[in-house]
This record gives sequence, structure tokens and C-alpha cells, in this order.
Amino acid sequence: MSDQPAAADAPSNPGPGESSQPAEPSKSALKKAQKDKEKAEKKAAIKARELAERQKKEAADAADVSKDSYGELPLCGSKDFKPTGTPRANLSASDAADNEDKEITFRCWVENARVQSAKLAFLNLRQGLDTVQAVVAASEKLSKQMVKFSGNVSTESTLVVTGLVKRVKEPIKSASIKDFEIHITKLFVEVAAEVPLPLQVEDAERPLPSEGVGEEEEKQDESSGRPLVTLNTRLNNRTIDLRAKINHAIFVIKSGVCTLFQEFLSQKGFLLVQTPKILGAASEGGANVFELKYFDRPAYLAQSPQFFKQMLIAARFQKVMEIGPVFRAENSNTARHLTEFTGLDLEMEFQEHYHEVMAVLEDLMLFIFKELNARFKKETDLVRSAYHVDEFKLPESGKVPRIPFKEGIAMLREAGEELNDYDDLSTPQEKHLGRLVLAKHGSDFYTLDQFPLAIRPAYTMPSPSDPLLSNSYDMFMRGQEICSGAQRIHNAALLAQQMRTHDPPINPNGPGTKDYVDSFRYGCPPHAGGGFGLERIVQFWLGLPNIRMTSLFPRDPQRVVP
Repeated sequence: MSDQPAAADAPSNPGPGESSQPAEPSKSALKKAQKDKEKAEKKAAIKARELAERQKKEAADAADVSKDSYGELPLCGSKDFKPTGTPRANLSASDAADNEDKEITFRCWVENARVQSAKLAFLNLRQGLDTVQAVVAASEKLSKQMVKFSGNVSTESTLVVTGLVKRVKEPIKSASIKDFEIHITKLFVEVAAEVPLPLQVEDAERPLPSEGVGEEEEKQDESSGRPLVTLNTRLNNRTIDLRAKINHAIFVIKSGVCTLFQEFLSQKGFLLVQTPKILGAASEGGANVFELKYFDRPAYLAQSPQFFKQMLIAARFQKVMEIGPVFRAENSNTARHLTEFTGLDLEMEFQEHYHEVMAVLEDLMLFIFKELNARFKKETDLVRSAYHVDEFKLPESGKVPRIPFKEGIAMLREAGEELNDYDDLSTPQEKHLGRLVLAKHGSDFYTLDQFPLAIRPAYTMPSPSDPLLSNSYDMFMRGQEICSGAQRIHNAALLAQQMRTHDPPINPNGPGTKDYVDSFRYGCPPHAGGGFGLERIVQFWLGLPNIRMTSLFPRDPQRVVP
């Protein structure tokens, strides 16, 4: 066979009018080719750079002396894990002193982290109400990579830290533990916090604007120049807001009040009880109650445990106490009202006069106040450092000022207030009277006795000295009511009569009241009691501008979430 190409593959001769030269590429084709070339070169350069960086990182990681001493831990519970058994330490000034020059391991979270240089980072770490400064310093045993990682941990991340406790030459102003710092040797992120936070915890540490400032109005903090975050913003991000040390202190104190309430009354022979909060009928007049659907019929949330406390006295329980929720459907948008709050209630029989019960209530509160000063001074001082309030002035036991209502009216008239003998006091008038009592008696706590009968509940015993007055009393802190109480009517006939003539009238044979009235038909001793608002006690003790600060997740006419 011939090795020559076939005739079909041979170039043909150009025809008439045709050029024998190949066509030149167009300018657009040349531009496209140039762009494609540049793209390919850039892509190759990026790949080369990424490869170089990866190789550099791998080399650095291989040379990282701290590679096993820092990083992010897997989500707890997501993988099989054998506990290390390493003891965990507490952060406090006393624990730090006990562990001086020792290595400790502890869980904490980050208040602040910053890289000072390639070889040095500082962190402020918190556990509970205590904070400590921590140092991460590069050395032969600690890498620059660990310094960089530690200084860039996001605020509020949860850490497990190991380090040496070292005494410092100068007190550290930015931490509660002032004489010691932690020299970190290991740092692991247990749970990283997402950024940005919806609310800075640092902002939640600043005091709220005083009462009267609009909820939506942003004010400037003169000391820091930062905006004061409104209460609504804080409550809308409550889990972040509650991380503030000042808020932790508020609820430590609130828990303390409950503990002290039970402690004192238990020693006096009171029995802790739990009464129903779902009622089949609207009791106590039927006003200001929340209605709910209970299977196929309506029911109501309890306004108080009042009827049940009294029925227990009739059932031969001599002294009862309760700590429980109270629901009031009052459209009161004030700094001291909630629609759901915690009631500290008690009821007891007395021997001869209802002032026996008043004395127990007064001594109860004096005990709570004195023990708050003794047991919760640290938390009290922390809150009051932000909300500057005068020290709470206490009388001695048995010397609590007891102001007859008529005398209180006379004091207010003398000070320029205009009101009648049997008028109820407004909030400003209550506060005014509180200032007058403080000036006259030197006490921030006092009792107002013998209130007008017309402004008290239907079960209140009328006063023998004046049919328009009653054997009832309120107790006040800094001029604001914290407790309402009275001698109760323990005779069924008199109780029914008072209910019918009450404004508005109450049917003693109606649902929700008949069982209550009937319980006094079979012999019930004279008794009295009172109900305290837990949140108000905490608010007025600490001088807080708004009662919502004392409720973990407050409920008011405008708020039912979170």
C-alpha cells in the first residue's frame, strides 16, 4: 500500500477569488483568550498559595507544643467519653488563697478576652459572682498559637481552664478576686457563644433609668458614655440579661427571703401548706381574676390563698404558712405591680387580741431584715453599689412604729396633704407618710393599723372602737406597702351579713363562697394573718426602680413572654 495520504485528505487548490492564507482571529476572540489565560493563572496562584498555607499550618501544628492543651471540646454527651476524674475548683478569694502556687481546673465563662501581643493574652473569667484575671503567655512550653486562640475566644463562651494560682504585686481592679490571677496552662472551649450577642452583659450591669423614664427611651450613661439599655430590651433578652452579676445577686437575696420566712415561722410552730391555685368560682368578690377553660367549664386563677388559709384554721390547723404564686388581673402598668407574683402568706389563731398576730408579723420582718444584712451582705452591697439607696433603718424588736390610720391621716394633713378621715391613701401619699415616719421614728419599716372598713375585704373584722374602721393593718418599707393583713371574721352569720352589705355585694351562698362561709358554722377560733409580696420586699430592700427586676420572667398587662 502507498504511504501517501488519500486524495480526499490532500489540500485542495483555492478556487477563483479565494485566498490561500488562514483567517486572522477576531479582537474579541483574542481578548477572551487573554482573560481565560489570566483566570487560569490566578486560579493556579490561589491553589499554590492555599497549598503553601496548608503546608505551613501543618508544619506549625506539628511544631505546636501546646496542640493538646487548647481547642474546642466535642459537645458534651455527643460522643463516648471517659471522665478524667480531675477535681474541679471553685473561684473565690478564699479558695484562691488556699490554692496559691497550685494548679487548679475549673469551669467558667469569658467576660472579656484580648490579645495583647503575639506572645501575651489576657482574659477575665467568671464563675458565679466571682471574677478573676487570667494570663496566657507564650514560652517554651506554651505556643503562640495557643495565645492567639485564647485571646480570640468569644465573650460568654463556657470554658474549662487549668492554670496556676499566682499572687499579684498590685490589686487587680477589674476582677472581684484582686490579689491573685490564673496563669493558664490549658484552655478548652466547652460551648462557644455565638456573636454578636443580642445584649451585652456589660450593659445589663449598668443601672436602669430611675422610675418615670419611658420604657422605650434610651438614655446615656454619663459615667461611661454608653447608652442605658431599656428594661424592655433586657426583658426581651432575659437569659442574657440574667447573666449580669447584679441580677444573680437579686435572686440570691430573693431566695434568701423565702428561706428566712420559713426558718422564722417554722421555729414559731407554723406548718407549710400548699393551697389550690385553680378555683371553680371567682371568690373574694370576683373582680380582677383570670378566667381559664377547665375541661368543659370555666375556672379561675387564685387571687390569694385567703379562703383556704382560714378554712385550715377552722380545720384545727393553728398556724399555717405558704409560699406560692398569686394572680391579679389588674391593668396596673406601674413600677411596683405584676399580674403574677409570689405571695408569702400566713394565718394563725390568737388568744385575745389581733395585735398578737401583728407582733409575729413585725418580728418576722425584723428577723428577715437583720439576717439579710448578716447572711447576704455581699449581694446586697453589690446591688446597692449600682442603685444607690440609703441604708435600711431598722427599729428594735417590740418597737416597730404602729401608726393608727387616723394618726397617719393627721400627719399627712399637717404636712400639706388634702384628704378625708376615711380616704384610701394614694401611692404618693404612702411614700410621703413613709418619709414622715422615718423623720419622726427613725425607721424605714412601720405598721399602719385600723384601716377604714369600706376599703378592706368583706371578711375583715369591724373595729369595736369605730364602726367605720376595721381590725386591719398594712406594713410598709420605705413608705410602700409590702403586706396587707387583718383579723378575719370567724362567725358565719356575721361574715354572711358583711358580705351582703359589701360594695360590691358578695353572695355568701354562691359558688366559691358557700363552702368558705360554712366552714365557720362548726366552731372556729379567732384568727388573723397577712400576705406579703415577695417581689416588693426585694425591690424596696435593695432600692430597685422597677419590680420587674425582681421577677425572673415577669408577667404584667403587656408581657406574657418569654
